[in-house]
Amino acid sequence: MSQIRKIEGIVIGETNYSESSKILQVLTRDEGIIGVISKGCRRVKSNLRTVSSKLIYGDFNIYYKENGLSTLISVDIKRYFKQMMTDIVKISYATYLLELTQQTYKQNPKVEIYDMLIAALDKIEDGFNPLAITNIIELKYLDYLGIGINVDSCNVCGNNTDIVTFSSKMGGLVCKDCYTNEKIVSSKAIQIIRMLYYVDIVKISKLDLAEQTIKEISEFLDEYYDLYSGLYLKSKNFLKTFNN
Repeated sequence: MSQIRKIEGIVIGETNYSESSKILQVLTRDEGIIGVISKGCRRVKSNLRTVSSKLIYGDFNIYYKENGLSTLISVDIKRYFKQMMTDIVKISYATYLLELTQQTYKQNPKVEIYDMLIAALDKIEDGFNPLAITNIIELKYLDYLGIGINVDSCNVCGNNTDIVTFSSKMGGLVCKDCYTNEKIVSSKAIQIIRMLYYVDIVKISKLDLAEQTIKEISEFLDEYYDLYSGLYLKSKNFLKTFNN
């Protein structure tokens, strides 16, 4: 039996249904990912039209069905991502974060993933470098995907001194004694990766990173995800093409 409930969440996916409706994939804080049908929302005069798309974040008033498709009544918006919606760069990174979050949450349904996603979208909306924010999320999701990296010592011998690079092939840090011919990541990039891995994204008030450092971190993470995550994300391929 359906019951009316108010559930905090964000739309992470949408699919057209019938001639005028949509089925929304909503990542919620308390109930995980739920399917919600928004009836008639594709009609021009529908009251649900503006709240039935990706990145809608708020309290969803629904006829909730625990093991089935819930029905949308209305949404009390918590924050409109206005800047994001009008910026091709920001919306591209946000779309990737939605897809990455959905896949990560399916493997490890933890509420922290929801909180980190919302915090990341807030930072991008507020003008932080979207690639840097995306890198933070990618680093933090590694543990939830079961492919976490050791950012404190050599991944080969455990030595925590004389670190020379981060190697995706070697699975993390490499010291000078274990180094063979891996690509060198600058000491600055190593330092920043360590910092971003531990930082609370909510508490970030300033993030001034050199473009070269961000590029190094991003290239390492791209290689690491390609090698170990097993994820194929269309939005990531679009980002790579877009950036190129």
